[in-house]
Amino acid sequence: MSRVQVYLPDELHQQVKEHGLSPSELLQRAVREELRRRELETATDAYLAELIEEVGQPSVADVEYAQRLVEQLTQPAARRAG
Repeated sequence: MSRVQVYLPDELHQQVKEHGLSPSELLQRAVREELRRRELETATDAYLAELIEEVGQPSVADVEYAQRLVEQLTQPAARRAG
């Protein structure tokens, strides 16, 4: 296993200690999650490129509809209900 030196701001290090967490385990998990996120992002970009090649660019109306849908889905639940 490789060793890596990592620097944390004092307040972050203090919080890690207060919660009894292992900085090494946290870093490993964070790195794995970031690598997975990037893999998924790359796969999504490739899929979208294939889709656009197959069916063409979305229309302005399609983009506007998608933007409205995202806005609705990302609003807090209380605002959506009202």
